[in-house]
Amino acid sequence: MLVLVGPPGAGKSAVGEALAKALGVPFRDTDAAVEQSTGRSISDIFVQDGEAAFRSLERDEVLSSLTSHAGVLSLGGGAIMDDDVQEALKVHPVVFLDVGIADASKRIGFDASRPMLVVNPRASWTRLMNIRRPIYQDLATWRVDTAARDVDSVVAEILSDVEVATA
Repeated sequence: MLVLVGPPGAGKSAVGEALAKALGVPFRDTDAAVEQSTGRSISDIFVQDGEAAFRSLERDEVLSSLTSHAGVLSLGGGAIMDDDVQEALKVHPVVFLDVGIADASKRIGFDASRPMLVVNPRASWTRLMNIRRPIYQDLATWRVDTAARDVDSVVAEILSDVEVATA
């Protein structure tokens, strides 16, 4: 299993799908899995039930996926803030997909589908990254900068890193 972490706009879903295809393994996005299991969007969960309720659902999904999924797993940007998730990730290879705000904003547009970024999106993204970056870095087996790069080049770098590590 390979686990992808990083901020909104880093390319976790797009890179994860392409990486899984290249490795011939399944891909799972924990945010999409939460939406599928609840039948609601993450934004709706935030608005109707609050962030704490979403984080509980997210933690349960991540911990379950880490034990049951055999492939590439993409975590939501804030999943790494949970102590149980951090502990569980210590035994898995983790790729931190890093990106700057300029590229992230081009990719995600900072729209209402990103509940943590609704109010003053650029300042919110920067504040979240200042808090999360040290955790992403601490958990990472590899760090891959996705800024100004296409999915194929990011996947190629990850595959190279994994190949070197397993050789």
